Amino acid sequence: MGIIRLNHIKLTANHGCLREEELIGGEYEVDVEMHTDFQEAAENDDLTKTIDYVIVNKIVEEEMAVRSKLIEQVAWRIGKRMKNELQTLEKAVVTVKKLNPPINGNVRDVSVTVSV
Repeated sequence: MGIIRLNHIKLTANHGCLREEELIGGEYEVDVEMHTDFQEAAENDDLTKTIDYVIVNKIVEEEMAVRSKLIEQVAWRIGKRMKNELQTLEKAVVTVKKLNPPINGNVRDVSVTVSV
């Protein structure tokens, strides 16, 4: 078993409960950790025997483009879609970070993490 990570995928999206977040949007980062057996891929230098992170990045971008009030839902959707579309994926851990959230405080980010 091995782990593949995509870290700090930077996106702009329109998630949040406030009308301003829907209209203006905000900055987000997504981290994805994928547990998979890539031994055959490593031994044979074969992309078809592992998880193609170009596909993972595309899933993240597409799901982040679908507006949600809660980043909890966004993280869950990303994880579930990965589980459905990536045959060799054993487990996915997805973290969605909302940068500079509008919460009347000096907070760098708010994040949620889901395991699927």
